[in-house]
Amino acid sequence: ERKIAAARLLHVTGITPALSESAAAAVQSAVDCAKSAGTLVSFDLNYRAALWPRPAAAAAFEALIRQSDVVFAGDDEAAIVVGEAAEPLELAHRLAALGPAQVVIKLGAKGCVALVDGEEHQQDAVPVRAVDTVGAGDAFVGGYLAELLDGQPVRERLLTAVRTGAYACLVPGDWEGMPRRSELGLLGAAEPVSR
Repeated sequence: ERKIAAARLLHVTGITPALSESAAAAVQSAVDCAKSAGTLVSFDLNYRAALWPRPAAAAAFEALIRQSDVVFAGDDEAAIVVGEAAEPLELAHRLAALGPAQVVIKLGAKGCVALVDGEEHQQDAVPVRAVDTVGAGDAFVGGYLAELLDGQPVRERLLTAVRTGAYACLVPGDWEGMPRRSELGLLGAAEPVSR
């Protein structure tokens, strides 16, 4: 409890509450602790159909979204909670209406859109030849949150997010391709040699 209260950010995922009632209670307890301490709460829906049906996920996700400051979702995941929409930014607006100040819709190879403090943003993906996309969404979220905690503007947060997500796709596995901060600019560099 003290560690959460002392942290600058608590990140939770929609996988954990799907595992069991006690796991869901642990997530809620952590979020409650963060909220009472003024710690930012970040939530990635991360829906897994094998773990629970959409209606159960929708109810749990909505409750967590209402308590979160930052929310990440794929467009298909967002639709579980707020219904289908023709445009991803509409999904971001609907999610933001539930309470979070920052909503980021992950669009894979199409990049992302975001609604941050009422302002719309769009970021193209970094084109790569994907070897394995496992872990790309988590890498994306990690990149965004690292820049958020570093005090970077939204544009930089989104750029780092798509870069870290792209790096994750370059190798098999879910974390093996994570770049160092100094390597972030190498993707898409005009010159193929780094000196």
